Amino acid sequence: MAAGGLHRSSSTPMRNSLPPQELLDDLCSRFVLNVPKEDLESFERILFLLEQAHWFYEDNSVEQNPSLKSLTFKEFTSLMFNSCAALRPYIAHIDDIYKDFTSYKFRVPVTGAIILDESYERCLLVKGWKAGSSWSFPRGKKSKDEEDHSCAVREVLEETGFDVSKLLKLDDFLEVVIGQQRVRLYIIAGVKEDTAFAPLTKKEISEISWHRLDELYPVGDEAISRGVNGLKLYMVAPFLVSLKAWISAHPPPTTQKQDSSARGTCVWKAKNNSAGGTSTETPLVQAGTGSGLEPQIADTAPGKSFRNFRFDTASIFQSMEAAFSAN
Repeated sequence: MAAGGLHRSSSTPMRNSLPPQELLDDLCSRFVLNVPKEDLESFERILFLLEQAHWFYEDNSVEQNPSLKSLTFKEFTSLMFNSCAALRPYIAHIDDIYKDFTSYKFRVPVTGAIILDESYERCLLVKGWKAGSSWSFPRGKKSKDEEDHSCAVREVLEETGFDVSKLLKLDDFLEVVIGQQRVRLYIIAGVKEDTAFAPLTKKEISEISWHRLDELYPVGDEAISRGVNGLKLYMVAPFLVSLKAWISAHPPPTTQKQDSSARGTCVWKAKNNSAGGTSTETPLVQAGTGSGLEPQIADTAPGKSFRNFRFDTASIFQSMEAAFSAN
């Protein structure tokens, strides 16, 4: 029996079968073993590497082989820890390692962009791939040593296919701190509504649309909210008051007004969206009232601390040499 109660079939692979050992070995070698030494010094870095392996598996292996099962990141992590010789000694601690990583991710700074049309009355929102996902501004977590604006350009390009680098101004941004996570969004104003958008990543974004700002204001003060038009929003409400103030101080150069009766305008939609997503983000609970937005993260307290953990890199390198010699 494989990790996490998953069964591996020994017979001819059936639809939704688990990845064969050869594929798992290849993913382990490509994404875990063949990395700089410093990336093997903590479980947090190891699981970020496994995230990349998971995306590769979902975007390439599963699409090219319909018999392979689409896995959640937790399922994939369990399989990799059970299959990779360098990780197998720590399989008994997989639940704590995964919980600790989830908590850590909610402390990694996030950057992105608020893209406004030429009238400053509409903004561009993206919808996640998973069924029931909320709409949000395009944004994502910073990589190690990455600058805020560079992360914003990269994430917006990945999620919308639009390069904001020439329009981004370093001083035009809004920033909030939610829980232990800093979120910075750069304001990209004056983008034409007929701009072509399409995500560069697979199975992350299901739809991209322009939405009227006056329809996004939440009924309540929740970080996860619904606009006055009923649209389900994620990490939009905390920025709207400051965004309105910025627009008042920076009026659009054009006097063109949008039709106030117009609803959201879809500019891209996935043809075959799957109901089974692979997101591991944990939702935020209701924000506090008053001037401070301080929502707490739901059930993401870390497990046993592995912050000071160091892998036995010598044995890992020995495993790599043995593998290379065998080939």
